[in-house]
Amino acid sequence: MKLRHKLLTAAGSLLLLGSLSAQAESTLRIGLGADPDMLDPHLARTYYGRFVFAAMCDRLVDIDEKLQIVPGLATDWKWSDDGKTLTMNLRQGVTFQDGEKFDAAAVKFNIERALTLPGSLRKSEISSIESVEVTSPSQVVFHLKNADAALLSQLSDRAGAMLAPQAAAKPDFATHPVCSGPYQFDSRVQQDRIVLKRFENYWNKGAYHFDKVVFLPIPDASVRLANLRSGDLDLTEGIAASDVKTVLADSRLSLVKVTGLGYQGITFNIANGKVAPDNPFAKDARVREAFSLAIDRDALNQVAFEGQYTPANQAFSPVSPYHVNLPVPARDVEKAKALLAAAGVKTPINVTLLVTNNPTSQQVGQVIQAMVGEAGFNVNLQMSEFATLLDRQQRGDYQLSLSGWSGRPDPDGSIFSFIDSKGTLNDGRYASPQVDQWLTEARRTNDKAARQALYDKVVHQLQTDMPIAYLYFEPRIFGMSNKLQGFKAWPDGLVRLAGVQMAQ
Repeated sequence: MKLRHKLLTAAGSLLLLGSLSAQAESTLRIGLGADPDMLDPHLARTYYGRFVFAAMCDRLVDIDEKLQIVPGLATDWKWSDDGKTLTMNLRQGVTFQDGEKFDAAAVKFNIERALTLPGSLRKSEISSIESVEVTSPSQVVFHLKNADAALLSQLSDRAGAMLAPQAAAKPDFATHPVCSGPYQFDSRVQQDRIVLKRFENYWNKGAYHFDKVVFLPIPDASVRLANLRSGDLDLTEGIAASDVKTVLADSRLSLVKVTGLGYQGITFNIANGKVAPDNPFAKDARVREAFSLAIDRDALNQVAFEGQYTPANQAFSPVSPYHVNLPVPARDVEKAKALLAAAGVKTPINVTLLVTNNPTSQQVGQVIQAMVGEAGFNVNLQMSEFATLLDRQQRGDYQLSLSGWSGRPDPDGSIFSFIDSKGTLNDGRYASPQVDQWLTEARRTNDKAARQALYDKVVHQLQTDMPIAYLYFEPRIFGMSNKLQGFKAWPDGLVRLAGVQMAQ
């Protein structure tokens, strides 16, 4: 009996220890507006994937709250006088999550992969790089084809994310990603969750306080809020404007808001894929301009966002020093009709608009549908999961698409890939040799005044060419548990977890 009692006592102690261990494991649950696409920084394009990469993949450099470039895996750097050589000194003692060493050879591998991998969406972002030279294990030199004022900013995001070379060489990397960040990939269930776990050998482990981070894609903002209020989420991005008052009134929650860099707009299919020849927006820019003029951006902001958003007519947010001071045109249905008549287009014009399958986007689509209907556009809304929408947009399987961009600190990152004729995100296949020249010149000078003048020309030209009808700039609005401490919202909208912890 005594032996049996001891065994039971020991078993009970083990169960208790296991229970205490499970309780001690801390988990941060973050709500996202959609499921990210593939978890490969060189192939990914969704805003939501950037949340995961921010926790999983260190970049060569980062940005601070004022959008200034700060050290990341590169501790310091120096430009040559002609701006065509960039020398970086690398952080030492860093390992990837599979144990592989991070060094200059790994940087060379990553940059060359981003430039040559079939389907890489980072190619145009870092296309100025001609070669990468390893000068020592802790120093790498980028030789550029031409000066590139935007390169450091690009390296602060997915183009600068460092992937473990051995893992990245495998064909299944997107389903088993390996980086060098504070959290490593654990598991994923599509449309349900992405689970990351603490990387125990991370070089700055002490700044991170959760054992696990779970990203939960919940397209409906009201459902995300309900999960936050019930305690099933600790933090969520994308609080709807209509829910701001609810969060502020709940003593268990806090609201964090910052003016963002991102925009939302309508991309016109001008020359991409099989639908382009029969697409009315492909034949005459005046049709695109007419569609844009039929939209009342102020009314859209009030109806869909309770005045929380900012009407837009360009890619550069008001928080950007490169924002062009150009008034957003008022709605003008009569001018829209006149443009259609001048283009020789008969109304009604039947078109299909791709819209993400969440209530906010659907409402925006419905408001646009009603507005442009008065100018002669008969719009059919086609709802789609976000990653599917982007895939169709990329393939050219659309006429109109309601989609946006999360914005970048450097203006080049918010416009070049979408507007340049060779841009990897130019899903409408807009092409203008003059605009290409201005964009390239803006890339090649570090003179701020010269860059501003060039972007001013681009923005004015796009008012008539209208490859994208910019609608509004989005604030980044987060809701979180009052117990969460140390979280700050940054203009790029990403969640940075250093210093974030749960109050006991």
